Amino acid sequence: MDYKTSGVDIEAGYRSVELMKAHVKRTMREEVLGGLGGFSGAFSLAKIKDMEEPVLLSGTDGCGTKVKLSMLMDKHDTIGIDAVAMCVNDIACAGGEPLFFLDYIACGKNYPEKIADIVKGVAEGCLQSECALIGGETAEHPGLMPEDDYDVAGFAVGVVDKKDLITGENLKDGDILIGMASSGVHSNGYSLVRKVFDVSKETLAEYYEELGTTLGETLLTPTRIYVKALKSIKKAGVTVKACSHITGGGFYENVPRMLIEGTHAVIEKNSYPVPAIFGLLAKKGDIAEQMMYNTFNMGLGMIIAVDPADVETTMAAIKEAGDTPYVVGKIQAGEKGVTLC
Repeated sequence: MDYKTSGVDIEAGYRSVELMKAHVKRTMREEVLGGLGGFSGAFSLAKIKDMEEPVLLSGTDGCGTKVKLSMLMDKHDTIGIDAVAMCVNDIACAGGEPLFFLDYIACGKNYPEKIADIVKGVAEGCLQSECALIGGETAEHPGLMPEDDYDVAGFAVGVVDKKDLITGENLKDGDILIGMASSGVHSNGYSLVRKVFDVSKETLAEYYEELGTTLGETLLTPTRIYVKALKSIKKAGVTVKACSHITGGGFYENVPRMLIEGTHAVIEKNSYPVPAIFGLLAKKGDIAEQMMYNTFNMGLGMIIAVDPADVETTMAAIKEAGDTPYVVGKIQAGEKGVTLC
């Protein structure tokens, strides 16, 4: 008996690494030391010496049950973008620059081409966020997971000068809320999504006029990465007073996290277009509006607060980075929380 007969194919692992090397290479930054295959990833911190008080930021996350859609559709080259996005958006939300990312792929059986496709998506997410993919792990779990199943997660490390941390401490009555358009459902709420649509190969292949494509293509759209938009705002000289990444828990959980005591966020629901997928979800699943806004991003993946005098400059900077901004509300004095009107 050997390791392969027990369910772990070491040779397949070697092939996976060889296939993914080209994707990883595309993400390299000059600070990366060494190459793929070492026991740890090395990243030089020489550049942060110019900061007055550098602070390291970290984020870890996965894609939730969205991976089930990738498996059903046998499309694996975008789910890695979601894994990166969920981590780097949290770092950007604090004012930081993502530096590097490491992934973790657990699978029932190592199919090298499939693993390489997943890593291709991870590398694309790293390119979009300008961070390096400096390592990772692919773990075969025979007997624990079905052969065709996998999960993907990871973590990112970033840096920010302490004076540039986005903390919300300077929020005040009258500050303006700007939302950045999401690319769809992103990576949260898929357990509910799968229940509503009774997700299968057949239901995912169904074309919807209101979506302009199949259900599967819409739902598998990768999470939008907002790193470049927030960098563009900073480069334009605007101070972002507070920021919220709209993930699990939707508006009601995430918006209050950007506030300080004595401030209240008011968001106008009609101030931006809600993507058709959310209307379809609500109708087909008979989901109450309050629950929709408490579960999904409803078309806004990131919300920031800026001084009224900086609105025009902020909107221009976001557009320059390739994102779509909307003035969606304002900050008022009051009890910490959010009102949707």
